[in-house]
Amino acid sequence: MDEVDLVALGLHFALLSLMAIGGISAILPDMQRYLVEAHHWLSATQFADAYALGQAAPGPNMMFVTLLGLQLAGWSGAIVATLAMIAPPVLLTLAITRLHANNPEAPLGRAIRGGLGPIAIGLTLSSGWILAHSADHDWRGVVLTLATAVLMLRTRLNPVWLILVGAAAGMSGII
Repeated sequence: MDEVDLVALGLHFALLSLMAIGGISAILPDMQRYLVEAHHWLSATQFADAYALGQAAPGPNMMFVTLLGLQLAGWSGAIVATLAMIAPPVLLTLAITRLHANNPEAPLGRAIRGGLGPIAIGLTLSSGWILAHSADHDWRGVVLTLATAVLMLRTRLNPVWLILVGAAAGMSGII
């Protein structure tokens, strides 16, 4: 693995944070591509594990970004990754909120609000694809992933139960 360039990591994550429409999960594919494929700083399994751990822990959804930074470069990596994900959207939100308050029915604002939903859905689906591809190493993992997706789409089953089934399958050696 190459040595982690914190400036490059911070700049890349800052740019990605501005595209996180629909939440941090929407930019997972590019984060994975950058960290795993382009720079080889993490393996696909390490990336998927950090995401799973960050989602399982209580707290904000983007906690896995801090875990990635910590895994890459210790506390300095954690700080850089976290600030790069938080600062740009916060500053942009403050600027847009101020502009919107002055002219709430501007045509550009209406167009942007109308287009964000489909973008968020597409980015979230691509994130799910990347995570499934990183975590499923044999047919049993693929079957569990597909069954989970079908149950989520067809039932009102609480996702916690599906997570517990997945955890039990992993602990028992089935997956």
